[in-house]
Amino acid sequence: MILRDTVFPLFTSRTLYQAGLLALGFAAYSLIPLLKENSIYRDIGDVPHEIHAALSLMLGALLVFRTNTAYSRWWEARTLWGSLVNASRNLSMKLVAFGHVTQDEAQDIRGKLADFPRILTSHLRKPTPLADPEKPPITRHLPMALVHQLYLWIERKRQSGLIDGDELRVIDAELARFMDICGGCERIARTPLVRSYRIFARQCIILFLLTFPWGVAEAFQWWTIPLTLTISYFMFGMEIVAEHVEDPFGLDDDDLDLDSLCDTIDKSVTEIFRSLTESPNIS
Repeated sequence: MILRDTVFPLFTSRTLYQAGLLALGFAAYSLIPLLKENSIYRDIGDVPHEIHAALSLMLGALLVFRTNTAYSRWWEARTLWGSLVNASRNLSMKLVAFGHVTQDEAQDIRGKLADFPRILTSHLRKPTPLADPEKPPITRHLPMALVHQLYLWIERKRQSGLIDGDELRVIDAELARFMDICGGCERIARTPLVRSYRIFARQCIILFLLTFPWGVAEAFQWWTIPLTLTISYFMFGMEIVAEHVEDPFGLDDDDLDLDSLCDTIDKSVTEIFRSLTESPNIS
């Protein structure tokens, strides 16, 4: 258990592997001030160790803000997908209960509700496409197109008198959440953290690590190498993790497991339609 959670991820996780390689590079760099300390140039290029106390305060504040901002984006995305799971279940039960879904329509409606999260996943993972003037706008946005088809089906039911105004409002309350969730996910996916702030945080990390061995080599001697390795690993690890989780819809280890959430919705919707289509409330 301990090895699985501490050592093995260094080789299986792309995030930790990158942090480890960068840390090894700075550990090798820390040999330079150590060799200087044992040469005739030992009094040249020393950096007062007090400077790192000031740098560490500023760097700590930057890393905390960077990590918290990235995690808040990840958690908001997870909250939105949790809402999508609930909305899919609620809409399925309401459509089957008083949407007058026929046996012929049940498979098509169930398929649309189960397909929406997978279409949304593909929509969020691909880059924003250029507008194709030959296609109507709604066909360029597949999640919107699918919800539009569901609204057209509901409108046909309303016009035929099978759904009254009260039932329409109840169904619309759940179906409208689909596009609200889609819009929230798009905002996260299409609005990355300000690039200048990301660059500024990385510059501060590199400046700290470049000067750190020169300030502690005289006092720590050969312990400078493992100390630099450890500090570099955790600093770069926090930065790389923050970079990955700020875009939670990708395929990295730290991203949301959207495929599993899609399977959950598919199973829930299928089970609801299977159980309720056998009830006497369905025509």
